[in-house]
Amino acid sequence: MNKTIVFSKVLSILWISGLTFSSSAQTLYENNFEKEQIGKVPEDFLVLDGGFNVKEEAGNKFLELPGSPLDSYSVQFGPTESSNIVFSARIKSTAKGRRFPTFGVGLNGIAGYRLQLSPAKNSLELYKGDTPKSNAPFNWNSGHWLNFRLQIRATNPGEWKIEGKVWSPENPEPSAWTISFDEKEEPISGRPSVFGSPFAGTPIQFDDLRVERISTKL
Repeated sequence: MNKTIVFSKVLSILWISGLTFSSSAQTLYENNFEKEQIGKVPEDFLVLDGGFNVKEEAGNKFLELPGSPLDSYSVQFGPTESSNIVFSARIKSTAKGRRFPTFGVGLNGIAGYRLQLSPAKNSLELYKGDTPKSNAPFNWNSGHWLNFRLQIRATNPGEWKIEGKVWSPENPEPSAWTISFDEKEEPISGRPSVFGSPFAGTPIQFDDLRVERISTKL
């Protein structure tokens, strides 16, 4: 495997280990695709739509969504959960001229929560289903991997907070969440997902999927 990729993977493991010790997190699911068959979709994945398959580049395996057709696609995996969970992943894509993709991660199934990067709007967005809930400015750097993290946690009886952050692996993880909103309706159970809309006509790549249960004391 390429030395740069190996170093990146080690940093990812160390970062995740630090998260585990600091937040008493319990790993529920993880997949870095290194053991998956190229050209296939992992057996435990549910493709809702799109030509997802495992690819390899410079010794690193990842899940790829092709650059065509131009539509919106997603794939689900992992356990069915409702709250007190955090999902992290790495995502990369590229712009083409003035065309930009959109992509992100989700929790709680189709009608659940989505952390979406919309480069055409220079915006990081939080959705519940198809309803926008919050947004924050974000300047995207085309062609580079980004770390995504989406979390749902109970804050008080009958209250939850949905939080998201995105940052470059070259920089330290932000201590604060980039974007959040308060939820009064109990989150429904559903599986995590990654999704993308390749409007630039270029592939979208996903790697290092990890779902954890976090300890929350009310």
